[in-house]
Amino acid sequence: MKDSQWEMLPFTSHAERTLMPTESTVEIHLGELAQIVESVFRTMVCLEVSECNNPWPPSQDRLTATIHLTGDWPGVLALECDRKQACTFAAHFLSMDRPETVDDVVRDVLGELANMIGGNLKCVLAGGLRLSMPSVADGADHSVRVCRAGVRERLVFQCPEGVFSVAVLREERLAVRIH
Repeated sequence: MKDSQWEMLPFTSHAERTLMPTESTVEIHLGELAQIVESVFRTMVCLEVSECNNPWPPSQDRLTATIHLTGDWPGVLALECDRKQACTFAAHFLSMDRPETVDDVVRDVLGELANMIGGNLKCVLAGGLRLSMPSVADGADHSVRVCRAGVRERLVFQCPEGVFSVAVLREERLAVRIH
């Protein structure tokens, strides 16, 4: 293109642009999320878990596995439990003796559980969603922060080892609107 052609193209000044929240009509139904978590734990971990009304008491020795969802429903799924629970989940998942301490195998299992829950959730939310690789944070001296996101839902589940949490954070998408 010649320089004179560039001069003829319209442009939008910064003052004419507006950031506007966009909202997908797809929402999470708590019953579906609870069924997904219960099903994953029943079939993959051979543990019966059930949603409960107990408060979520995050402890200093917790692990947090996260999966990021991108596409039409951007957000994060976070699975939080304490170290003892994570070791029990790994033992059941891999049909092995319960590890005494959290190691890479335990972290991998927790990440895989978050991935399975996220994959099933993806199927009920919207088409065109993609999942990130799982990441696992160890301890309470961290926080999961997603820009422009807030906790949409947090469910607490009871298992023989105590309670654990599954939270879904939803990113508020911003779109540029040009006047």
